[in-house]
Amino acid sequence: MNSHLKSRLYISPSSPPFHFLRAIVQSFHLCHRYYAAKPHYDNDRRFRRKEASEGELLHLHKSKGQHLLTNPRILDTIVRKSAIKPTDTVLEIGPGTGNLTLRLLPVARKVVAVELDRRMVEVLHKRVAESGFQDSLSVICQDALKVDFPPFDLVVANIPYGISSPLIIKLVYGENPFQSATLLLQKEFARRLLANPGDSEFNRLAVNVKLVADVEFVMDVSKRDFHPCPKVDSSVVIIRPKPEVPQVNLAEWCSFTKTCFGKKNKTLGATFKQKKKVLELLELSTRTVSVSRNDEDDENDEESDCDEEMESSGCGSGRTLGLFKEKIIGVLRSGGFEDKRPAKMKNEELLELLSLLNQSGVFFHNHANDESSNNVALAAAAFD
Repeated sequence: MNSHLKSRLYISPSSPPFHFLRAIVQSFHLCHRYYAAKPHYDNDRRFRRKEASEGELLHLHKSKGQHLLTNPRILDTIVRKSAIKPTDTVLEIGPGTGNLTLRLLPVARKVVAVELDRRMVEVLHKRVAESGFQDSLSVICQDALKVDFPPFDLVVANIPYGISSPLIIKLVYGENPFQSATLLLQKEFARRLLANPGDSEFNRLAVNVKLVADVEFVMDVSKRDFHPCPKVDSSVVIIRPKPEVPQVNLAEWCSFTKTCFGKKNKTLGATFKQKKKVLELLELSTRTVSVSRNDEDDENDEESDCDEEMESSGCGSGRTLGLFKEKIIGVLRSGGFEDKRPAKMKNEELLELLSLLNQSGVFFHNHANDESSNNVALAAAAFD
């Protein structure tokens, strides 16, 4: 019992009888309040030990991101912030032994859990059966990056750190529409996802995700709330797909942002004056224009001869390369982009620049391969 409580419980022997009885009653209430609060803390600690013990039965691989969230307050907050309705189907990626799953099942219509580790799946099935919600759970024992997700309304997940980037790209650029994704991510990764133009963490991940979705910060989570304890803290974010997205060719956009953010602090003028980059864009633009002409079936003999001359010279003759470089710099200057740096540009500015370059015949992607690629593959290629 702490010293403050002891001082409040002290009764002077010289106290009048009435005051003596009143002091006894006060002492009783104080003791009751003190000891009534203590078991709640102990129960919380016992709960954490129970949640962690499920993982101790298995050998958890830190290298695979197998860190179980055991803090019940954090788990409850994640479920509450997800705003799950009784009619919702929730997709959980990496459920582990089910600490979060057991909180999702009572509030959702159905939970679809994707878990690659069969040992985890066995423990998950056992715990869910004990809770009586086995009819509301569907488990897919496959790689979340390779499997086709069934229809879902929400995503709530403690994502393995190693697959955070490709998994988020798969969600936001995938064919499954959803309302929101409440994700527990590595803190540093979450900061990159939340970064805005001008922030030191601003990068093409944030640019590409925010083209199609809004990202909201929820809270930080200490590494001590996991078992086994990882080396870094985590953060919870909510990703909400935008109701309307810009009309832009995704392949062009992803290749364009990859070019711009390769050296995000260099001016665009410096980036597009590099001979190697100009030659690369000349080759891509020549192929794209050629594909476009074939599709329209409206070839011009004079222009075709010019294209053949470029191809025979590897599109790298000094005069051709010089003219193409002047075209790019001309677009940058006319639009006021030559001295701008990608690290400080908003998506609206980047979209405007890409449109101006495309209109001038400058392209960043080989569109001959578009038919064999889906949105997820194109977006993921931007991070290679």
